[in-house]
Amino acid sequence: MLYAIGDPHLHFSVPLSLPMETSSPLWRDHEERFRQGWLHTVTEEDTVVVCGDISFGRNETQCRRDFAFLAALPGRKILLRGNHDNYWDAKKTEKLNERWKGTFSFLQNNHFSYGSVALVGTKGYAWEGKDPPEHAEMLVAREAERLELSFQSAAREGFSRFIVFLHFPPTNYIQRTSVFCRMAEKWGAEQVIYAHCHGRQRFDDSIRGMYKGIRYTLVSGDCLNWRPFRVL
Repeated sequence: MLYAIGDPHLHFSVPLSLPMETSSPLWRDHEERFRQGWLHTVTEEDTVVVCGDISFGRNETQCRRDFAFLAALPGRKILLRGNHDNYWDAKKTEKLNERWKGTFSFLQNNHFSYGSVALVGTKGYAWEGKDPPEHAEMLVAREAERLELSFQSAAREGFSRFIVFLHFPPTNYIQRTSVFCRMAEKWGAEQVIYAHCHGRQRFDDSIRGMYKGIRYTLVSGDCLNWRPFRVL
């Protein structure tokens, strides 16, 4: 089976005081709920794409306990970069894949396969009012280029079926479409899986369900009640 879940927000070595994690019951003891949800769902034969915000460690040393926690869980693990994954320099993804070969696969400017389906993806970006518009446009263009590289990587190996994984939602709460949606449509993607949206008030910030023949699914951990979502 192929599963996805996002935003484990592991921080065993780094203090964390995000408001939602100190006040929301959805996040109470979330690490153990994440672990139990995974153990009750995933087997060693399964693949799980973890859609970003994996660790709050700022470098691999600070991530060591978080990575050990994740590595101890069953299944093949493909990791996607989130906005809080500061240990992950996008330009050094190949080195991460070399160092963690056999434990984790890092999805950035490349692709991985699940049977006849190519798993493509990038962090993505959706404007939330925090960044100046000019900077936001630059971030969108950069992430769109990275997603295109991921699609091209899969196409060069002969794949014609695609599932897209993003950390950010494909659109923000005022958009009806985006460059990420149009790219998924151009390549004929079957699904777009994304995370990042936390709290019940934000679960419907972006597209959910079928849109232009593509199924869009939010897989942030608190939205799933910490149980990985079956993609295929």
